[in-house]
Amino acid sequence: MADVVQYRLERMVDELDDLESRGIFTRREIAEIVKQRRKFEYRLKRPSPLKQDFIAYIDYETQLDALRRLRKKAATRELLRQGKKKIKTRKSVSDFAPVSRIMEIYRLAVMRHKGDVELWFRYLEFCRQRKNGRMKKVLAQVIRFHPKLPGVWIYAAAWEFDHNLNVAAARALMQSGLRMCPNSEDLWVEYLRMELTYLNKLKARKVALGEDKGTLVRDKKDADEKQWKEENKDLFMSLDDEDKENNDHVSDEESGKKLDLFSEHASGLLKTIYGGAIQALPSSFSLRKQFLEILESIEVADSEELRIEILRDMKRDFSADPEYWNWLARLEMPDASITGEKNEDAMHSRLQKAVQVYEEAIKAVPSAPMFKLYINFLLDAIASERREVEAFSLSNHASSYISDILKVYEKAETTGCLTEELACQCISFYTQLGRLEEAKKVAENLCIGKLSDSVQLWLLRVSVEIRCITKDSLSPSKADALSIFELFRTVLTKMSISEAESLWIMVCLSINFHLCFSVLFNALVDVYLLIIPLLNEPWIP
Repeated sequence: MADVVQYRLERMVDELDDLESRGIFTRREIAEIVKQRRKFEYRLKRPSPLKQDFIAYIDYETQLDALRRLRKKAATRELLRQGKKKIKTRKSVSDFAPVSRIMEIYRLAVMRHKGDVELWFRYLEFCRQRKNGRMKKVLAQVIRFHPKLPGVWIYAAAWEFDHNLNVAAARALMQSGLRMCPNSEDLWVEYLRMELTYLNKLKARKVALGEDKGTLVRDKKDADEKQWKEENKDLFMSLDDEDKENNDHVSDEESGKKLDLFSEHASGLLKTIYGGAIQALPSSFSLRKQFLEILESIEVADSEELRIEILRDMKRDFSADPEYWNWLARLEMPDASITGEKNEDAMHSRLQKAVQVYEEAIKAVPSAPMFKLYINFLLDAIASERREVEAFSLSNHASSYISDILKVYEKAETTGCLTEELACQCISFYTQLGRLEEAKKVAENLCIGKLSDSVQLWLLRVSVEIRCITKDSLSPSKADALSIFELFRTVLTKMSISEAESLWIMVCLSINFHLCFSVLFNALVDVYLLIIPLLNEPWIP
């Protein structure tokens, strides 16, 4: 071990002499560098070196090289300050040695820890940042060791496409990756994006040469402006003769034909990749959504037909999935901050379309998750209305949303899809609206029905009863106190002792015991007599 370490240190002599002769490091600093490197080298020569040993050595060499470059620049500035002309010198051995050493440490590290993907990507990033020629070799190695990792294929293709400017190699890597990982959503999406990006670059080249105009990327504002001009083209009639209009019409037709070539090619690519993707991943809902987002962001031929086809396929394959219906309904409600739409009536009409989708959904998929998504959507609509109007005030639209929510709760109860969570949410919604009597009636009906064993529902009912009694006066009557403690006794028989603590605290804080002490004492004694048998311990009065 010592001989190998000494040999590696002796190979650094030329580099260290060069650093000293150029005045970058002093002799004492070089001695400290040798000491640190010897320590790291001994760590790497252990029978089982750790990953942290390699990382620590790499970090030390990286910081040392950064310090060397800073001192080199400082020395150059000092020469200029002294009036000496800047002489362009050749790079010496000390300029190349640090990168070579770090690359060698990385090579040893990944060969020792072949399964560490994070270490491989650190190695690749270092090669990319330093523009090292070993990049291709490292990419080939990581693909050989991790062929089932989609991120490796995407990284390799991105490097070939963006840095090496080799589209054919990038396409070959993506296709090889899809053969090895056909079930990767990211690979399919990135492959489509790469092909469309390349096509857009070709079109941009045509535009730069003056042979074409426009781009494949769709601009929402430009599209709306173009549509408005098409609808109001009579307002833009030229006052000149018709020759100029005819010439413009001919030139527009020619550029349209050129545009169609790219848009048709993009449409063909999208159809081909989409067909292969859904064949490989027929049950992936997120993949279809990403393809639809890409389609809506570009200008392709027959885009509307493609959109309808994708939506039809999604409805065929995911009509039993509540998440699909939730996504489809929210698709009708674009973000107003993006579209710039501020018209309340227009937004209300869009929301009504979304409500129609939800109504269709609860008929197709009558389930508790579907009702929950429907209610959350309407609650979000009310929250957005409250942000736009004054605080604690509701517009007419928001009032209609509230009635819609209450109707949805009723439909969930009639269809048998009302779960404990939805029932508690319904009662809480009534209390937030200030309708305590209605909340009380709903709670009573639900506690009698199939949710009679729900502890949370009974606790909520007790809370509502207490609020109804104490809303007008903090001092309840004897009859009110008796009704509360009767309900209290009923609830305690349905819950464990550990769950009863919160209920005791709630009742004790809500009732005025100075006025109802005798009623409270009798009720507590009765309740305690109910609890004693559960403790399985003898009770001495």
